[in-house]
Amino acid sequence: MLNNAMLPKPAFIDPQLELFLQIGSGIFWTITYLFIIRRSYLDKSYGMPLAALCANVSWEFIFSFVFPHPQPQLYIDYCWLLFDMVILVQYLLYGKKDFPKNLSPRLFYPSFFITLVLAGLIILLMSYEFKEFIGIYAAFGQNLLMSVLFISMFLKRDHVRGQSIYIAILKTIGTILPSYLFFTYYPNSYLLILLYLAVLFYDLVYAILLYTKLRAQNINPWRRL
Repeated sequence: MLNNAMLPKPAFIDPQLELFLQIGSGIFWTITYLFIIRRSYLDKSYGMPLAALCANVSWEFIFSFVFPHPQPQLYIDYCWLLFDMVILVQYLLYGKKDFPKNLSPRLFYPSFFITLVLAGLIILLMSYEFKEFIGIYAAFGQNLLMSVLFISMFLKRDHVRGQSIYIAILKTIGTILPSYLFFTYYPNSYLLILLYLAVLFYDLVYAILLYTKLRAQNINPWRRL
């Protein structure tokens, strides 16, 4: 059972259901990362927006080594961090193609470094400021950021490189499971409820936009792995 200084004591949940939701989230997000890595490699285009990637890497590092999560979440964090580092390398390899044309290419690496440092500091100081060392608010806040940025990335590029309908579906399921878990823990946290619903809404919008685009380009969405 999680303990948290900012939120009230979590409600009791059946240990088997708790484990199922934790492991399920870990599995679905890990598969999502694998699909992103595969699609990025095939398309030679990064598959996760920069700010979302930096927030993910920072959160996983902080709650692996600075404020380690209890098991089994700690091992899930290790796994996520490993795969996100691969996605990070892919961003550095392929991201220049989508870097704003009105900016000097020399700013590509500094902009990445600054974004990564700021993301890490924000998550770290948020934990200290609110005495919230599990990373719940940071996790769902950056999940909302990621959902919005996936849509922004899609609309900005106006192509489907680095993306697939499986990524959209898997990341949606990977978020629904912990949303249900933390709703069970904290059913009266209206801010968290809003975050759960907002993430789900934008994930569904992204999936619909991507599916429509694939069909418009005569690409079978279910055969694009």
